Amino acid sequence: MTKPKLLMTRVLSPVTIERARRDYDLDLNEADVPFTPGELVARAAGKDALLVALADRFGADVIARLDPSVKVIATYSVGHEHIDLQAAKARGIRVVYTPDAVTVATAEIGFLLILGAARRASEGERLLRAKAWHGWQPMQLIGRRLDGKRLGIYGMGKIGQAIAKRARGFDMDIHYFNRRPLDDALGATYHATLDSLLAVTDILCIAAPSTPETRASINAAALAKLKPGAIVTNIARGDLVVDDDLIAAVKSGHIAHIGLDVYANEPNIHPGYYDLENAFLLPHMGTSVIEARDEMGRDALDNIDAVLAGREPPTALV
Repeated sequence: MTKPKLLMTRVLSPVTIERARRDYDLDLNEADVPFTPGELVARAAGKDALLVALADRFGADVIARLDPSVKVIATYSVGHEHIDLQAAKARGIRVVYTPDAVTVATAEIGFLLILGAARRASEGERLLRAKAWHGWQPMQLIGRRLDGKRLGIYGMGKIGQAIAKRARGFDMDIHYFNRRPLDDALGATYHATLDSLLAVTDILCIAAPSTPETRASINAAALAKLKPGAIVTNIARGDLVVDDDLIAAVKSGHIAHIGLDVYANEPNIHPGYYDLENAFLLPHMGTSVIEARDEMGRDALDNIDAVLAGREPPTALV
């Protein structure tokens, strides 16, 4: 019996590749370099399903050129701003994603950013690696404790709630802004506007999705509403932040420390971040644990299996 044809645009976990090869006629991008739009269209020819990543841009122009054989696009992510959902729907192409597998791993990195920024971890490591540490000093690399601090979570979805759960263990006072209040928000205080949240926040955790409403929402005006000496962390998407404004706020001292795992125009991040000593920077590591990678692959393939079998996929976008 002929197997369905699957294009996998990046090298995923061994467990995922093994299952894909077992169940599908797999075309794997072994170079593991993002395809250009033209390459995406060419490699998708004759395929039944595409398993893609965040760097694969499926705008309306690309979707319009896809082979009629393509029935489903599965993105190996919770974010889906790289796919024009309306264009896919118009072509009758199902789009599915992996929203559940990333929650714990991303929340852990989110808390690493909070701790790393508050305790000036990257500054301490650089001091050691430069062989410039001359011993303990009472006022060296003074940071902040977390207990009693007001953690402002911008976006209280699954990841925001997982951050809140971990913050409880550090005795933080949790506040959040979301499109609507949650029935069970772990005792956190709801704010009906972002401005209201920012006004009380000591440490801001950006965990909202990238949408027309949220993009560039952390700008100079928003940052000015934070308390002087506040900390800003981002585990969501880089385009929620106006880089020039955040860098200026750090340089002025209004923002004391930042912790970032995501950036606009990745991997070509704003060069101004490299010059900030009080920036704890990670290279988009939020889901970089094998457990999450395996679960993401499992969920993506489960969705593809369902679509190709004529069933409703477990986690569909369109």
